[in-house]
Amino acid sequence: MTPPLDAILRAHDERPDAVLAIVGPTASGKTELAIRAAERLGGELVSADSVQVYRGFDVGSGKPSAAERARAAHHLVDVLDPLDPIDASRYAALAREAAEGILARGKVPIVCGGTFLWTKALFFGLAGAPPADETIRARHREIVSAHGAGALHAELARVDPRMAARLHPNDAVRTGRALEVHELSGRLMSAWQDEHAFALAWRAPAFFAVRHPPDTLTERIQVRARAWLDAGWIEEVEGLLARGQGAARAMESVGYREVRAFLAGALPREELLGRIVQSTRIFARRQRTWLNRVDVTWLGAAATC
Repeated sequence: MTPPLDAILRAHDERPDAVLAIVGPTASGKTELAIRAAERLGGELVSADSVQVYRGFDVGSGKPSAAERARAAHHLVDVLDPLDPIDASRYAALAREAAEGILARGKVPIVCGGTFLWTKALFFGLAGAPPADETIRARHREIVSAHGAGALHAELARVDPRMAARLHPNDAVRTGRALEVHELSGRLMSAWQDEHAFALAWRAPAFFAVRHPPDTLTERIQVRARAWLDAGWIEEVEGLLARGQGAARAMESVGYREVRAFLAGALPREELLGRIVQSTRIFARRQRTWLNRVDVTWLGAAATC
């Protein structure tokens, strides 16, 4: 089997106009592989991670270390305060600007991250639905806090059954967005997407993802989560909450919400690691589902890290 890095280098030689995008499931080794590709190609990384974009969300997002950033420049990491809003449309604009700047300097942009709605927005555009409304989003967060993500999904199933069928019942962010669009525009999100069909392409992507056997990926997730807890993840969340950043959207991301539940007394310490691993595995399954819908080159796990 061709080593993953060699496969990426060969693809760049064959399709130099395509933008490389390393977008495998969480804990699969994306960052290290992307950095190694950047070192070989004279490249710079454009992050596609909806948590790493925020300052202060460091340990639990797997944010690249100073040593990793010294090996290859990283863009769209640590660029927003925790309460600053960002959606897929704003991300796409920022990422395109960063990538075009990299190209203008004669470098190779390499998109790396697991927030696939952002990646899709970057390369294919988004339906022209209304912009985000923080009042509606705050109301949705209250519903999720009181009744769980399933309550939002049930409402979407009533309003827009086709869109609800596309979304996991626990995907509160995208479910809330679909409800938000309907409330603001009077149109169904499924109708917006049908009309647009994600046809506003930017540059052709060359998607790569690292495949691990399920048991191996679970072990990697567990080892990583334990290491992050040992590295001060709980203390990081305590600090964010103490600084009044509990309403940050990133606080609802996988892992952060479990640590917050532990700090609130809603989750015993002995269950924390297991719950983080469980939530991360579910997230990884959703990532694999998305990857199965695009033209992606799956790479063997050998020598990725």
